[in-house]
Amino acid sequence: MLTVTPPEALVAAPAPVRKGPRAIVVGAGFGGLAAAVRLAARGWRVTVVDKLDTPGGRATALHQDGYRFDLGPTIVTAPHLFELVWEIAGRKMSDYVDVRPLDPFYTLHWPDGSHFTASGDPDAMRAEVERLSPGDVPGWERFMRDAEERYEVGFVGLGRRPMHEFKELVKVLPRFGMLRADRSIHALAARRMKDPRLRMAFSFHPLFIGGDPFRVTSMYALVSHLEKLHGVHYAMGGAGALADGLKRLAEEIGVEFRWNEEVDAVLEKDGKAAGIRLASGETLRSEIVVSNADAGHTYSRLLRERPRRRWTEAKLKRSKWSMGLFVWYFGTKGTKGRWSDIGHHTILNGPRYGGLIDDIFVNGKLTEDMSLYIHRPSVTDPTCAPEGDDCFYALSPVPHMGHEGKETDWAAEAGPYKARVLAMMEKWMPGIGETVVSEHVMTPPDFRDRYLSPLGCGFSIEPRILQSAWFRPHNVSEELDGLYLVGAGTHPGAGLPGAICSAEVMDRLVPDAATVEAR
Repeated sequence: MLTVTPPEALVAAPAPVRKGPRAIVVGAGFGGLAAAVRLAARGWRVTVVDKLDTPGGRATALHQDGYRFDLGPTIVTAPHLFELVWEIAGRKMSDYVDVRPLDPFYTLHWPDGSHFTASGDPDAMRAEVERLSPGDVPGWERFMRDAEERYEVGFVGLGRRPMHEFKELVKVLPRFGMLRADRSIHALAARRMKDPRLRMAFSFHPLFIGGDPFRVTSMYALVSHLEKLHGVHYAMGGAGALADGLKRLAEEIGVEFRWNEEVDAVLEKDGKAAGIRLASGETLRSEIVVSNADAGHTYSRLLRERPRRRWTEAKLKRSKWSMGLFVWYFGTKGTKGRWSDIGHHTILNGPRYGGLIDDIFVNGKLTEDMSLYIHRPSVTDPTCAPEGDDCFYALSPVPHMGHEGKETDWAAEAGPYKARVLAMMEKWMPGIGETVVSEHVMTPPDFRDRYLSPLGCGFSIEPRILQSAWFRPHNVSEELDGLYLVGAGTHPGAGLPGAICSAEVMDRLVPDAATVEAR
């Protein structure tokens, strides 16, 4: 079992004595942490149970040989959503965690030697577009207007309100039609810009929440406006430091945490959620249960003992799931200042875009070529590596484990695939292989086993248009009264803003503690 927590992180502050009805939160990812804070602030007695030994879910860290490898999310967008969670509890986020804006945001490189650097400066962005393809500047400007329209509808409007009632979907359908939400984000980018590099630069973002850019809705153009409006940020100490800040906040307002405890089932009494049973056999009773576990795991495992109306095994099997991830974490010796064109966030593109995406999402094929996201936090944060050294991870999207008859034997393939990742990196970072002194690899089976992620997916159910909003697992369960869902697999979707917003939506649906009789 991978242990990632320094001993001091397990020391919990004494929780104030609280009265009121009980709420159990399954999972201490960002959705679960935000849900716990919101419920405790409203008078609920909250217990969070997690199978790991530290908060953050996928946003934990591995401490090894003097390096800190951030295992999951690396980019903080819309930090005001996090600030709101602290404000609800009467605190300031800045007193708990240091979140800093990055400039530039990230750089994309292509095999022909060209590159594109994204930033929050509209003039600099226009200059980058003009440098690559002068004729595409008017189309890019139109695309950014498209992005703003979709941000107002999809992020401000749709993403922060409940979508469990069909009438809410009906309300937005006319606007979705006007915005051609049926088109993919790549199709929208292709309508506005001719250069294939720009089409990729403004359509790849759904990959960071598990979506196929050629099949997810054009509403995801909103990310370009989100970045422009709120910037791209980094939490010093990694996303795990942000999660630890939320944990400390939760403890201060009375939330109890139980670590290294796997939940086996959600209990039911009189047709309502009544608590949980742990893998150890112990039962914990409560008036409501909030699941931050993957929605697929929640329904297929935690509710396996009751019949389901909508999220049956057949329904889950028919669903389209996000891709898997191959992630190589490694520390390098004496490399500070080398490879200056590889910044905090870098994307190294392979020779194909559409074909590679098809192989990953549709064909279930592990290919020889790849595209890589390179995270180099040591550019910004000296605490993640010894002085003079660097800390990296190289992430490659790969097929999930559910393509029947095409499953990858990762026990055999992890080594050869890592060698191909290194070979690709050497093209932009000559000599990097000989500087590696510490490393760790995660593949889809690790995501399945460590995070209980169905099919070893990186981001739960894929955010296609017919798997979003009302079509996605609801924040208030359709299967069991008193069960609520937060996190990547429910509305509004994956990513840090999505996880935080899912807790906000849940908060609107849970009754006031004063109106609920405690058992």
